[in-house]
Amino acid sequence: MSGSSHDHHQFRFADRHIGPDGAEVATMLEVVGVGSLDELAEKALPAGILDTVTIDGVAPGLEQLPPPATEEHALAELRAMADSNTIAVSMIGQGYFDTLTPPVLKRNILENPAWYTAYTPYQPEISQGRLEALLNFQTMVEDLTGLDIANASMLDEGTAAAEAMTLMHRAAKGSGNRLAVDVDVYRQTAAIIETRAKPLGIDVVTADLRNGLPDGEFFGVIVQLPGASGVVTDWSKLVEQAHDCGALVAVGADLLAMTLVAAPGELGADVAFGTTQRFGVPMGFGGPHAGYLAVGTKYARQLPGRLVGVSVDADGSVAYRLALQTREQHIRRDKATSNICTAQVLLAVMAAMYASYHGADGLTAIAHRVHGHALAVAMGLKEAGVEVVHDAFFDTVLARVPGRAADVQAAAKARGINVWLVDADHVSVSCDEATSAHHVEDVLAAFGAQRGGHHWAGPEIATRTTPFLTHPAFTRYRTETEMMRYLRSLADKDIALDRSMIPLGSCTMKLNAAAEMESITWPEFGKQHPFAPASDTPGLRTLIADLERWLTGVTGYDSVSLQPNAGSQGEYAGLLAIQAYHLSRGEVQRNICLIPSSAHGTNAASAALAGMKVVVVACRDNGDVDLDDLRSKVAEHADSVAALMITYPSTHGVYEHDVADICAAVHDVGGQVYVDGANLNALVGLARPGRFGGDVSHLNLHKTFCIPHGGGGPGVGPVAVREHLAPFLPGHPLADELGDDYTVSAAPYGSASILPITWAYIRMMGAPGLRAATLTAMASANYIARRLDEYYPVLYTGENGMVAHECILDLRGITKDTGVTVDDVAKRLADYGFHAPTMSFPVAGTLMVEPTESESLAEVDAFCDAMIAIRREIDKVGSGAWPVDDNPLRGAPHTAESLLVDEWTHPYTREQAAYPLGKGFRPKVWPPVRRIDQAYGDRNLVCSCPPVEAFA
Repeated sequence: MSGSSHDHHQFRFADRHIGPDGAEVATMLEVVGVGSLDELAEKALPAGILDTVTIDGVAPGLEQLPPPATEEHALAELRAMADSNTIAVSMIGQGYFDTLTPPVLKRNILENPAWYTAYTPYQPEISQGRLEALLNFQTMVEDLTGLDIANASMLDEGTAAAEAMTLMHRAAKGSGNRLAVDVDVYRQTAAIIETRAKPLGIDVVTADLRNGLPDGEFFGVIVQLPGASGVVTDWSKLVEQAHDCGALVAVGADLLAMTLVAAPGELGADVAFGTTQRFGVPMGFGGPHAGYLAVGTKYARQLPGRLVGVSVDADGSVAYRLALQTREQHIRRDKATSNICTAQVLLAVMAAMYASYHGADGLTAIAHRVHGHALAVAMGLKEAGVEVVHDAFFDTVLARVPGRAADVQAAAKARGINVWLVDADHVSVSCDEATSAHHVEDVLAAFGAQRGGHHWAGPEIATRTTPFLTHPAFTRYRTETEMMRYLRSLADKDIALDRSMIPLGSCTMKLNAAAEMESITWPEFGKQHPFAPASDTPGLRTLIADLERWLTGVTGYDSVSLQPNAGSQGEYAGLLAIQAYHLSRGEVQRNICLIPSSAHGTNAASAALAGMKVVVVACRDNGDVDLDDLRSKVAEHADSVAALMITYPSTHGVYEHDVADICAAVHDVGGQVYVDGANLNALVGLARPGRFGGDVSHLNLHKTFCIPHGGGGPGVGPVAVREHLAPFLPGHPLADELGDDYTVSAAPYGSASILPITWAYIRMMGAPGLRAATLTAMASANYIARRLDEYYPVLYTGENGMVAHECILDLRGITKDTGVTVDDVAKRLADYGFHAPTMSFPVAGTLMVEPTESESLAEVDAFCDAMIAIRREIDKVGSGAWPVDDNPLRGAPHTAESLLVDEWTHPYTREQAAYPLGKGFRPKVWPPVRRIDQAYGDRNLVCSCPPVEAFA
């Protein structure tokens, strides 16, 4: 690919996306020892799976992609799709509400690469900004729910409810397998609970719990507050009854309502779950939004997902980090309590800052205004003789209109308003922050009513007695000046892609182009309710259909579902499809999932959640799956093999040459093959898992297809399947075009509002650009492996000495000889201005490096230069020139404050600490804290904003 090709005097988008130009690629290939990118592919991939490309560079499966569009052209096509959507006034509710995003948050968080291009805070010393923002989120949730500990967010409300179920099931040991779910829980939430309960053998009993618990033993109870019908119920008696018989209680609480209504903690509940969407995050046709989960202290160590905690750094200063079970599914694998390995960080930050900006008074005022509009609707209906079903409500009024519901819905639609059709006799109307007096009048007119003048005679719902959001984080930033500076100060503490390459193996941190991002804040996409009439969203549905078609082409599968809103959920959906397929053929005994020892930890956790039994397959010394061990395990479990899960290229960053044989061995006994798409960035345009033996794969749109990681979420994890598994893809009870079963996310199309990012990437790259990206990523990884191998041995390579798109640097020998650890190297890289690679995964004591195709040769070389300089520092420790416990590696990272001391007592100089390769090497990044004490943080678990005194 030369960088000089012109298309109407414009660079092709692919030339903007791919870092190295033609000359730089040639330089890399020379070092790697191949003559061309095609020769690299032939040497690295097994001949049996490599696709043959047409004369004009188009790979099979990609021929239906349109020719690559310019940024301007792609945005014009997106604009046309957006314009075909209708922005209605949404009064549907059901867990999704319109909200007013303060522009200062939209511009400085959502549209700011310093926030959206960051990765999960695995290197906390250079992630203090987003960790503080997440701590604010946790504090906000704890305060509003009245519970002690909240995690750093969940994927959405429905999956948070499912996690609440499994948490109660674990915590209430010996209370049987029955769960009571109130009849007034949101339908999408109930559907996800059903999906998750089935493989775990949990028996869901649905009943009207306002009359108390049904007979028999239960381990848990799930209720909604307010209910889906809008009713506000005092659940305290039910909580008492449940506790008396050994059951725990989880309440799905609306956080805006909690500013007025007594919170779950005040009612004595054990768990609260829900969404923070209405705190400034657009509905976006269903996502992404930050769900939440909170518990009492007693259950802190049962809490799934990520938890931000407070610790101290080497100088004794307060510092934040991920605590306890961070990625616990990697350590505990099939014993893990959850398969979730991310959060919805970007959206959680938005919600937390919305609460910061408004504060307790502002949120309460918004809640009063919302409630006031709902009261006006109820009074107008009552005066017109329309029956209002519930006296006590917050924002949603349920009206009984026998036989007229569809007519009322149509009359509202004619006035530009969507209301919720409950059944032939009932309509519900929800008010939100965007509701105006004018909307109230219009919706009343749809019933043939008008605004009434009387006082509503229902009970007072304002029963909350405890204060909330009293911490300075929620009282300090009321003006735009203060908020803008606060957000800037936090972003400055972090290293995101706007400052450095992030060479995290397995995480694929590639460019998130501004043209891909631009349309996600358009109201035609953002203001869509996921359950709005299909006629409102033809543009979004066209975009979704395009993506489904393009992704099946890229992967060689026949069908795809975009519903899973994280890789973990895509994995789970794929395994459910396999299980359902076996059951449909009467093969109930198939419950064994074969997983190589090198696999991603989420694989085993997902298999366990899907009700399968994990059998581990050994790996050879070179990291490949041990074919002999696989064959013997397959033979041993022949009739009960449900699936094999493999990652391709392998988790070790190598294209295994036996992949076709591996798949065949499993197919021969009637098992299915699940190919994890974590490393798809090494396959697009070269090979298709649906053609070389996979029956199902999940893809990570936030890795290969450019959705930004947002500090550890949002993500999208679509699941793609061969034809025989298509009937078992995720369905949704509220989307007519999808089936009813296997619902895995709260919205029919998951995190739909970020799909335009992937659409734009594929549309602008086109088939040749996608293939060039894959090949360039491979060239960069092999170049790094060659440059660094003499300093840090590259652990695994394929048959011809090639790696795929990432390589593992082995530091175990170095650590043994010198005492310098991977931790030391990772922290020292921050002093050089770099984000560290992935530490100790998949092999302890190693670093896994993935450059992606987006990084220029200059950036890749600078990284290699830093790693080589660090090796020289290690040698000085090894030779005894620097002591093991006092050297620039062990002292890293160095803050400005740590250098500005009267007496410098270390055997290395301040210059060596701060500018190891001289002042001209790279723009200096000053880490905000020294190395953080991990053990201290776990022993002294603090998971909410520390009081101001702590900073004195």
